[in-house]
Amino acid sequence: MRESALNAPFQSVEQPTDGQRLNRRQAAKVRTRQKVLDAARDLFSERGYDPATIRDIAKGAGMSTGAVFANFQDKAELFEAVLAEHMEHLTEVVRGAAAGTGSTRERLIAALDAGYHHTLEHLPLMQAIVARSWFQPQDAEQRARGFTKGVLAVIGEVLRDGVRNGELNQDADTRLLGDMVWNAWLSNYRGAAYDGWDRDAMTGQLTRQLDVILAGASTQKG
Repeated sequence: MRESALNAPFQSVEQPTDGQRLNRRQAAKVRTRQKVLDAARDLFSERGYDPATIRDIAKGAGMSTGAVFANFQDKAELFEAVLAEHMEHLTEVVRGAAAGTGSTRERLIAALDAGYHHTLEHLPLMQAIVARSWFQPQDAEQRARGFTKGVLAVIGEVLRDGVRNGELNQDADTRLLGDMVWNAWLSNYRGAAYDGWDRDAMTGQLTRQLDVILAGASTQKG
């Protein structure tokens, strides 16, 4: 009885298997990777792409540059990962704002104004995203385009709703209109960067751009 009682605690301890140890290592790697991403996002948002160094990103994450390179091949790959995460969050914001009621024009303004609100405090990051889109390898450009599909899908759905409810012509090219709306939205970051536009100025300009873009497809003439 005594021997059984003494042995019981030892027998009840579950020894971790190799699979469990691997899972803990994987979890630690995920945490390390996220710390690097968080530090990189903060630095890119503050400085833009070129002035943000791997050394400073590592310092911000509280780890060595070696730990950064263990998770990312180079700064370009790290920036791409930050871009993917940023665009995922932006898509959620835009989708939520577009879900409200109103006309096609009103829903687009609400959605894209929310996008400005979400991103304007990270203006150097947005500048870097636009600038690097002109100077990156073809495969990186294709991946970057993939990251924008979520926002473009939201814009496209609002436009297709406009066709379905009779606000826009049945033969309206919603894909072309969506590209034009997206490009107009992006173009206003130049005003924010160089002319000091705030969110209201950006949305005001976007509203005027939308009126021109939608005019040709609207069923309400005059």
